[in-house]
Amino acid sequence: MTRAMKVAIVDDEADMRASIGQWLALSGFDAESYPSAEEALKAIGPDFPGVVVSDIRMPGMDGMSLLRRLMSLDSGLPVIMITGHGDVPMAVEAMRLGAFDFLEKPFNPDRMTELAKKATQARRLTLDNRALRRELADGSSILKRLVGSSPAMERLREDILDLGQADGHVLIDGETGTGKTLVAHALHAVGPRAARRFVTVSCAAWSEDQLSARLFGPSDDGAIPLVEEARGGTLCLEDIEALSHSLQARLLTFINEQGSPPETRIIAIRNQHAPDVTLEHALRADLFYRLGAMTIILPPLRTRGEDILQLFTRLSEQFAEEYGCEVPEVTTQEAAQLMQAPWPGNVRQLLNIAERAVLQNRRGSGSIASLLMADNEAASPALTTEGKPLKEYVEAFERMLIDNTMRRHKGSIVAVMEELCLPRRTLNEKMAKYGLQRSDYV
Repeated sequence: MTRAMKVAIVDDEADMRASIGQWLALSGFDAESYPSAEEALKAIGPDFPGVVVSDIRMPGMDGMSLLRRLMSLDSGLPVIMITGHGDVPMAVEAMRLGAFDFLEKPFNPDRMTELAKKATQARRLTLDNRALRRELADGSSILKRLVGSSPAMERLREDILDLGQADGHVLIDGETGTGKTLVAHALHAVGPRAARRFVTVSCAAWSEDQLSARLFGPSDDGAIPLVEEARGGTLCLEDIEALSHSLQARLLTFINEQGSPPETRIIAIRNQHAPDVTLEHALRADLFYRLGAMTIILPPLRTRGEDILQLFTRLSEQFAEEYGCEVPEVTTQEAAQLMQAPWPGNVRQLLNIAERAVLQNRRGSGSIASLLMADNEAASPALTTEGKPLKEYVEAFERMLIDNTMRRHKGSIVAVMEELCLPRRTLNEKMAKYGLQRSDYV
C-alpha cells in the first residue's frame, strides 16, 4: 500500500481545524493541525511529505506571510489557501505567489478532498522526481544497481569509474536490455560533470526535422536547443545509429567547435543491431572515430554466469515486497534452466520473468520453468544457449542457496548452519568465497 501523504492544516480556529482534519482523515489523508503559522513552520521544511491547507486571515503571521515563507523553503510545496468572503482578490495574489489553489468559505468538503488529492498527486510526483535526480547524481548508488560479481561486471564497473573521470566522448554498445542507459547515467554521475545537466534524447523517436530542431534549434515552441541545455554537462544520444547523415554532419561540427577538452560530453548509445551492419558502417567515419575513441560494450546476460541467479533473487524479492507475497522458491532444475536460457532480452527479460514468477507464486500456480519455456519458444533462433562448465552451475546454485537462506533467517548464522547442515567454518569460508556478508541480512 502507498503510505498516506500528510496534510498540514493551519488555522487559528479550533473548530475549523477539527472539521477539516476529520473530513480529510476519513478520505485517507494523514491530517496534522497547527493553531498558528509559527507552529506550522517548526514542522514543515523542504521535502515535507505532503501538502499544506492554510487560512489567510490569522493573528500574528497571516496566511500570505506563511505562503511566502513556505515558497522560499520549497517552491514545489502545494499550498491550498482558505479565504473568507471578500478575500478573493487576496487569493488571486496568493496564486501569483505560488499557491496551489484556494477555497472560499463556506466550502464543500468534497471540493476540499478533490483539491487535496490533486495537490498530493502533484507533491508525490515532485518528491519522486527529486529522489530520482538525487539517485542519478549519486554515482555509488547507480553502481550498486549494476548487480553482479562476474568478471564481466567487475570489468564494467571499473571501466565506468575510469572513463567517467575522462573528458572524451563515449560510445556504449550492447544487446537490447543490457542496461546501456543506466551505464550512461553512471558515467555522468561518477565524473566531474555530475553536478551539471544530463540531457538525453532518442534519435529514433523524432523525424529528421523535429530532431534537428530539438538538438540545434530553432524550435517551434521556443524551447532551448538540447546542445545548449546540456552545455557544460552531458548530452546522451540514444539510438545513435538512427541519426541521418545531415545531422551527423551537424553533430560533427558541434563536436569540432568545442575543441579539447570538450565543454559538453557526448555519450552515444547504439540500440538497434541490423544484420551485417556495424556501427562503423552506419555512421560517418569521422564521427564514428570521434565518438568511439572510448567504448563500453555491455556483456549479454547469458555470458554472466551466477549473476543470473543473483539478479533473479534480487528482483524476485523486490516484486514480492511490492505485491505483498512470498518470494518463489527456485528448484535446482529451475536454477539450471535460468542459467542455460539464451536471454535475448537480457536483464529486461529477466525482470519480466521475475515479476511473473512472483505473481504466479501469489496465485499458487505455475512455475519458473513454464515461464522460461514460453519465453524461449518466442526467442530469436539466432541466439542459442551457450554451455557453461558444471563447476559454474554448482557454484552459482550454492551461492543462491546460501544467500536465500541468510535472507530468510535474517542473518542468523546458527539457523543457516542448521538448515544447510554446514559447520560454521565451512559456512564462513563459502560466504567469503561468494562475497556474502552477514551484515547485509540483519
